Amino acid sequence: MTALSLARGRRPSLPMIVTVSVIAWLIAWFAETPLADWLSYEVLGLERGSHLGGAVDFFLADVPKVLLLLLGIVTVVTLIRSYFPPERVRAALVGRGTLAGSAASAAFGIVTPFCSCSAVPLFIGFVEAGIPLGVTFAFLISSPMVNEVALVLLWGLFGPEIALVYVAAGLTVAITGGLAIGALHLERYVEPYVWELQGRGGQMTEVRLTWSDRITDAWRYTVDLVHRITPYLLIGIGIGALIHGYAPTELVAAIGGRSNPFAVPLVVLIAIPLYSNAAGTIPIVQALLGKGMPLGTTLAFMMAITAISLPEFIILRRVIKPQLIAIFATVVTIGILCIGYLFNAIIP
Repeated sequence: MTALSLARGRRPSLPMIVTVSVIAWLIAWFAETPLADWLSYEVLGLERGSHLGGAVDFFLADVPKVLLLLLGIVTVVTLIRSYFPPERVRAALVGRGTLAGSAASAAFGIVTPFCSCSAVPLFIGFVEAGIPLGVTFAFLISSPMVNEVALVLLWGLFGPEIALVYVAAGLTVAITGGLAIGALHLERYVEPYVWELQGRGGQMTEVRLTWSDRITDAWRYTVDLVHRITPYLLIGIGIGALIHGYAPTELVAAIGGRSNPFAVPLVVLIAIPLYSNAAGTIPIVQALLGKGMPLGTTLAFMMAITAISLPEFIILRRVIKPQLIAIFATVVTIGILCIGYLFNAIIP
């Protein structure tokens, strides 16, 4: 509360809270890098240019930077996303053709919350609404692959160019994958009970929220998100700091450099058992790019971690058969490999 509000015995208004929060965010954003340098080299007395100094400075700079991005930009993204509830997404996709439906569902995947725990209800809800299987899978590919957390972190850390490349790559894989799965007519690999639910979805209702409700819900979602993914972030930033400070550029180039023709499939294989929250991969991506790994190879690594998810496949097994899971994983993997090689070819 402000002193004026306390004096009057009233709570501060929502616009005042938002204004103060934005000002505080901006001050913290511009202060965190000089503060990290001061802590690393003045307080801790580390040597500039040393391996340890570089690693510690990277860690101390990235932790507040990533947390500020999450608290600030994800709140805004979530506020915008409140206008696209699942009911509205389902209603918008019903009756569209395969191509238009796949493109629309992939685009909706960017702004719609999705995680492994919501895979089954989303899948069943789409089938209930009569949405084609290929269109459904375009959404299931896009939503975890083009993660809104990863998007805002990439935008904040690397700028809009790489962030837009990331979106374009993810949408390409999602749309192509949806079209491929739709063309193969794989409905026989969906568990029979799912089809029996079709048409039973009932009347979809939409809750109307006030502007205050939307801001409050967005902030609560962001705080909960930050709480849940902070361990992943700290691990990811720690790994990124070690890579930044200690990993020889020659080693990174040998594994994922342009001179290795098998770099893209190699990093995809490495990424599969390293499943992590998308936000936790960004500091690693930042460090790998800083060591000279090509953008396409780095994108392939990040997408494999977030999209080829063993927990998601285990949960999806409740509604689809292993044959369709294998086809789904194969289509996504091929798409990631193509994206990696494509962007390595077109972006120096």
